[in-house]
Amino acid sequence: MTTLNRQATPQDPDHLKGLHDDLQEVWGNPRGIRALTIVNHTTVGLRFMVTGMVFFLIGGILAMLIRTQIAMPDQNFMNPDIYNQVTTMHGTVMMFLFAIPMLEGLAIYMIPKMIGGRDLVCPRLSALGYFCYLFGGTILTFSIVLEMAPNSGWFMYTPLSSSEYSPGLGSDFWLLGITFVEISAVSAGVELVVSILRTRTQGMALHKMPIFAWYILAMALMIVVGFPPLILGSILLELERAVGMPFFDVAGGGDPLLWQHLFWLFGHPEVYIIFLPAAGVVSTLIPVFAGRPLVGYGWVVFAITVMGFISFGLWVHHMFTVGIPQLAQAFFSAASMLVAIPTAIQVFVWLATLWVGKPRFELPMLWIVGFLVIFVCGGLTGVMLALVPFNWQVHDTHFVVAHMHYVLVGGMLFPLMAGLYYWLPLFSGRMPSETIGKWGFWLVFIGFNVTFLIMHWTGLLGMPRRIYTYDTGMGWDIFNLISSIGGFVMSAGFAVVVIDLLLHFRYGKPAKENPWRADTLEWANSLPPSPYNFVSLPKIETRHPLWDDPDLPRTIREGKHRLAVASHGRRELWGSDPLTGKLREVIHLPGNSWWPFCAALALAVVCVSLLIRWYPLAGIAVIVAGVFLLRWSWENGAHPRAAPDARVQEGDPPLHSRTLDGPGLWTMTTTMIANGAFFLSFLFGWFYLWTVSPEWSMPDTSPLSLFAMLAVGLLFAVGCTAMETCVHRLRQRNDLGLRLRLLVAALLGAVASMVLLWLILSADLAITETAHDAVLMVGLVYALFHVSLAALLSLLQALRVGYGYVSAEAPFEPVVVAYFWRYSVLMLWVLVGALAILPRVIGG
Repeated sequence: MTTLNRQATPQDPDHLKGLHDDLQEVWGNPRGIRALTIVNHTTVGLRFMVTGMVFFLIGGILAMLIRTQIAMPDQNFMNPDIYNQVTTMHGTVMMFLFAIPMLEGLAIYMIPKMIGGRDLVCPRLSALGYFCYLFGGTILTFSIVLEMAPNSGWFMYTPLSSSEYSPGLGSDFWLLGITFVEISAVSAGVELVVSILRTRTQGMALHKMPIFAWYILAMALMIVVGFPPLILGSILLELERAVGMPFFDVAGGGDPLLWQHLFWLFGHPEVYIIFLPAAGVVSTLIPVFAGRPLVGYGWVVFAITVMGFISFGLWVHHMFTVGIPQLAQAFFSAASMLVAIPTAIQVFVWLATLWVGKPRFELPMLWIVGFLVIFVCGGLTGVMLALVPFNWQVHDTHFVVAHMHYVLVGGMLFPLMAGLYYWLPLFSGRMPSETIGKWGFWLVFIGFNVTFLIMHWTGLLGMPRRIYTYDTGMGWDIFNLISSIGGFVMSAGFAVVVIDLLLHFRYGKPAKENPWRADTLEWANSLPPSPYNFVSLPKIETRHPLWDDPDLPRTIREGKHRLAVASHGRRELWGSDPLTGKLREVIHLPGNSWWPFCAALALAVVCVSLLIRWYPLAGIAVIVAGVFLLRWSWENGAHPRAAPDARVQEGDPPLHSRTLDGPGLWTMTTTMIANGAFFLSFLFGWFYLWTVSPEWSMPDTSPLSLFAMLAVGLLFAVGCTAMETCVHRLRQRNDLGLRLRLLVAALLGAVASMVLLWLILSADLAITETAHDAVLMVGLVYALFHVSLAALLSLLQALRVGYGYVSAEAPFEPVVVAYFWRYSVLMLWVLVGALAILPRVIGG
């Protein structure tokens, strides 16, 4: 390997070759069975996208089965149960297994390359997320083969999805599989938030980063906040089906509308989670093909931010017909129309950029133009549906189906295809075929509009969605036939696109450097890129680095910038200030590992065991997964495998594991935001049932011992104080007695866990009879998990002190654990107030 302080120069080609070899040795991907250990973002991102495309093809086949069934009246191509399974799985596959994972995969692949990084900040977390997605999606789609797929609609409304009306395993496949997939999505969301904020290359201030990174940052934050409500809802519904806890059963004090609230708290933000990265592709490509910077960069950032906030206030937009108060209808109707403003800002910015530039209508721009036409039409029907009286008339008809496809397919799929064709040379080093690509576009564009434009009309004529068949003479016959023909034309177009992509990797014309004359940093890579992206990490102080310095790719390759060394055996990138881009630390990343695959496989066993009701095996698999995850966390910080050499080059900042504010702290904080969204959703459910459920009953005497609850809270608070003392002393570079203090915190947490466990076992909770007791049980188990985990993490930290992995020289890890303690103690006292004190004060 090259020596640590040796600098690469153009006059020293042997050294430059040695530097590339060193980087390849440290960052390279293994082959064969060991390919399952790869954590590199390029490979993981490609895996997400390829798997997403497979699920897209499955969803497309299901769509054609639907169109075949309703192409003509009185069809018997499928029986009613199979048809309901197909319609449910089409929506589920497209929304959960294609759209979000595909966009997250694109973000995982592109973001480090755009912001001047070599990888994402938690690469093993990305790998875990992919395997959770793969296993969860496989489990869910396998239900089709077994003819046991869910049949209650992709939104799984209760009570239709409850045991009484869906007695088979179909709903369980959906609930367990989707929960698995959602964990993957949240993992990727956390990863992307921290990576964008903390790993931009030197000088790339927040207001100078690529506009695509802004869109992905907003998307990732929305995932972190928006997906936990659905995870909670899925857990509650599965508990109701498997154990009989009546969260959504009116007779037991539950309410089926609680499911709708939890689902759409996720579901409506998801529309914008899907739209934002696609719009980011549009905002990235239009300046390139217009040959000038984006008009109104600041306005677009403002629109992204406003859209992200407003989207969380629109969930009742989907519930106008369930009987909510008129004041609430008016509020959510106004909010639904208000969100059109930030959308319009972006559309006008795109049009202005094209107007003042000199557009080149190459293949990617063709898909962009198709997007503009279709999405604007979908937006107009969205404003129509925001009007409550009109919504009442067309709710649950084909009009809504057509609107949804115009917004989601037009707003996501067309920009995604533009982005894939645009970045195809980066993936493969070859250029796309203009001729075949245009054939694919026109078939898709024409087929899409023939299919879904007609469906607006059938909806206005009163055709409900999700019907198995219909009688002749309803006036829908010819329109459904035309829509079905259009669907097959669109499918032919996608078949052409797939063939084009497959042929491309073998017969495509080799791409030259920066083939589209782009401005962003990903085109400074080799084509295709190496596992480490950049030989050296440049200082970037402009939004358009390749336009302002066309020679940048060469100087990066020749190692003329910083971090051009790999002799220490570490995978390194910059840790920068989230606002200014100034350097803070050198982040060293973990390498390839079996732990993400093994942990995901153990969780898949948990999922399958719960599905078939083998609860002992599920419990064993949970323990095994926990062991894998804890063993994974052991190779961290100052562990020799994480940082075999702690030295840095002269003038470089210290390693992040030797500081008190590394990326792990930001990762923990972002994870606790997701955790907090889950907890707030739980509190929402508690108070919603308390105040709304018609059969809710509160016992005269609380089954929870107030004394025991207060004892748990006080014990845990004292343990948190012990952790804070450890952190305070480490900040002063004092590790005297550190191990003892960590053991004290662990002991107090363990005692609090035992008291809480005793409270759960001794409380006379009728969890299968009343929603009140069922909610109490979920809250107590949630608290027990956090209290026990905090104690365990402190114990591991005490062990690491003994091994020399945690000390005044490596103080980082206790700071991260202390953040978990802070969240847990706050959560615990909120639970004490909500579950034990408040019912005693105000009663039922």
